Amino acid sequence: MPEGLAIFLECVVVGVIILVLYAVLAIILIYMERKVCAAFQCRIGPNRVGGKGGLLQVPADVIKILIKEVFKLKNADQFLYGLAPFLVILASILTFSCLPWHNGGEILSMNIGILFVLAASSIGILGILLAGWSSNSKYTLIGAVRSGAMLISYEISIGITVLTMVMLSGTMDIHEIVMSQANGWNIFKGHIVAIVAFIIYLIAGNAEANRGPFDLAEAEQELTAGYHTEYSGMHFGFFYLAEYLNLFITSGIATTLFLGGWMPLHIAGLDGFNAVMDYIPGIVWFLGKTFFVVFLLMWLRWTYPRLRIDQVLTLEWKYIMPLSLLVMLVMAVCKVYGLVF
Repeated sequence: MPEGLAIFLECVVVGVIILVLYAVLAIILIYMERKVCAAFQCRIGPNRVGGKGGLLQVPADVIKILIKEVFKLKNADQFLYGLAPFLVILASILTFSCLPWHNGGEILSMNIGILFVLAASSIGILGILLAGWSSNSKYTLIGAVRSGAMLISYEISIGITVLTMVMLSGTMDIHEIVMSQANGWNIFKGHIVAIVAFIIYLIAGNAEANRGPFDLAEAEQELTAGYHTEYSGMHFGFFYLAEYLNLFITSGIATTLFLGGWMPLHIAGLDGFNAVMDYIPGIVWFLGKTFFVVFLLMWLRWTYPRLRIDQVLTLEWKYIMPLSLLVMLVMAVCKVYGLVF
């Protein structure tokens, strides 16, 4: 087989695997969200509707969204209106492909991988702004402006906390960041500084995923559904799909930066325990840690009420961003004076 054809076929197979894994994880996350919601808010529906344990509700929703008509708006900018959901899903898939599932299991790997993740994730903001503007509706426009302001604001804190962990790890290569945690996860090596950075990342990451209490772009009581009000069928499904996978991606990056990625848990002096932990495959460690962070973010969503847009921006500019800058400064001082491992 010619080398060019072999590379092409390999790319096709990898692309299909990414899309299938993307869809399967979305279904799992939607089901998990309903169960977590039911547990935290004492809701009966998610445990009853759709057969035993609500298992059939998610497949029913998937079939419904696949067969719904994708209509075109009369006064919309047709090209940008159709392009917006694909930009959102493209950004999500690009960042999803950078997750380190196992040792050597990255699909996209480069020496500036973490910066590529930050850059690729920003493409989704363009899709949201285009969706709101091109729909030619005041509800979608206000929702897009709110979402754009919030996402751009919280990206600053995410970038600062990511750079803080890059400083601790000494590399921007995602694979090397995980390998640097072989002698201890960053959240333990960085002590209180890393714990505070982890909390900041979770708050800012929750805002980046457009989820409660930061879901101002989808405030039903005033904006119907925000920037994607005028979308139907699979175009709406792309926005919905990207939201849940962005939740997984945010959690996966948190696992990579703070919780050792695929690295097992080792406790100094317990050689027998450490040997048993080494038998567990890396992908199991990565998925277990990632779903733990997903649970934390879902817990946050179903516990706190939605904030006003002024409260959201005040929280970032007055508290979260200055604190993240302080954390990065303290980490830099600790690295210079050897106060972290």
